[in-house]
Formats: sequence, structure tokens, C-alpha cells
Amino acid sequence: MTVLVVGGSGFLGTELVRQAVAAGHETAATFASRPGRATGAVWRPLDVRDPARVAGVIADVSPSVVVNAAGGQSDWAVTADGAIRVALAAAERGCRLVHVSSDAVFSGAHVRYDESSLPDPLTPYGAAKAAAETAVRLLVPGAVVARTSLILGHGRSGHERTVRALAAGTRDGFLFTDDIRCPVHVEDLAAALWEVALSDAAGVFHLAGPDALSRYDLGVLIARHQGLGDARLPAGRRADTDLPRVLDLRLDSRATQERLRTRLRGAREFLRPGV
Repeated sequence: MTVLVVGGSGFLGTELVRQAVAAGHETAATFASRPGRATGAVWRPLDVRDPARVAGVIADVSPSVVVNAAGGQSDWAVTADGAIRVALAAAERGCRLVHVSSDAVFSGAHVRYDESSLPDPLTPYGAAKAAAETAVRLLVPGAVVARTSLILGHGRSGHERTVRALAAGTRDGFLFTDDIRCPVHVEDLAAALWEVALSDAAGVFHLAGPDALSRYDLGVLIARHQGLGDARLPAGRRADTDLPRVLDLRLDSRATQERLRTRLRGAREFLRPGV
């Protein structure tokens, strides 16, 4: 089977590529600026803002499955329009499509969101992700939209690097005590995405861990896990800033978990010292 990981050089993309190669799939992956470190894959440069290039890469690779894990943050041309171009090209070639989305499509007004919850984004990034979800589901009815939360693992995620820098005093700022999410380990997330991708499932899936933690409490777990002991991490409240107030936002993944063999561990488990 040939698979294509769009955004394969990113944090999640790297793990998706690693697992696909380990499973024996013929694997292609795209990058925006430089190829990823994962070996065993064919790397293709791709600017998802270029419709002809998106269509060309998918036609050349001719994958059975496309997993779109491309980033872009609040850049609408990448996060929204780019995802739409990938969906259009996948539909034209008859490819199975898994689109990785985010809990950012929700405002946090209702705290807990399950797979039936409708997007109500508060931030530009959330709005772009919500637009992409809608387009993907319309263009490719058999596609999977997989929402996730904070992705951690092996000390390489942005949040883990931030904790180290704050503990060392090499970065200013603080961790919010009122900003709550449901972290997931990158290995669990990638395994769950491949399990869904290689099934005939369609629709919305939630792939987040079962533990709801503030960024500060998560930082404490990360510091202990990385051998920093009880490092004094600076704490603050998002509610006291001018930042958009997406506060307590819990992605409810229980219905999805019941359908999966892959177990999505909570942060309290995978960040235990010695794990």
C-alpha cells in the first residue's frame, strides 16, 4: 500500500512517517522548507498554496491513503485553503483521506466537546481549521476528520521545549493555570490515525488523552518527567491577559476510544517518571 503524509516533516508528521515505514507501507511525505529526518520515505517538496503542485504530487505518488497533518497556524491560505486543495486532489484521484484537525475549532464555552459538537471557533487558527473541516467533509464524504489536542512526546514538542526553557530561566513568560486541555502522546496519536486511516470509517473522530490538565499542571509533570525535579515554573492566568479566552476546553474522546484498538494514554500516565 502506498501512503502519503502531507506535512511529514512536522512533529506529528515525523511520527506518522516513522510508523508507516515500520509497517512496511510504501511511504511518501511532503515538506514545506526541508525534508524530515525520518528515513525510508520518499520526500516531496510541497507548497499547499499552489493548487497545481498539490494536484501534481498526489497524481505522481498515486497513494491509496492521504493523511494531511500539515500545519500553518492562523495562515488561512495554508490551514484552510491548503487543506481544501489537498481534499480536492484526493477526491479527484479517489484516495482515502484523513484530515488532522484541532480542538481549536471550539471556543471552550461548553467546556466538554464530543464528536457531535459543532465548531464555534474563537481564534483565527480555529476558524481556519473549522473551515477546512467543513470543506473536507463536503468534498470527500468518506473522509475522516480527526481532532486532537496538545501533542507531546520524547521532549520534542513545543510545549515540552517551553517548559525546559522556563525552568532554566532562558525564556520569559509563564504557564497558564486556567488554560485546560487534554494532551496526547504523539506515538499514540499517530497509531490511532493509521488505525482509522486503514479502516473504512468516516466522519469526525476525537483523538485526545483522557486527562484534562492546565498548561501549568502539565508543565509540572513534564519537568518531573525530564528530571528537572520540582522546578519553579512561572504561573499566570490567561484570563488576566488580552489573549483570546479559550480556557477550559476538554476534547471528549470516549466515543472514539471505544471504536479503537489503540489506547490513548493520559498525560499522567505517559509523563510518569521513568516511563
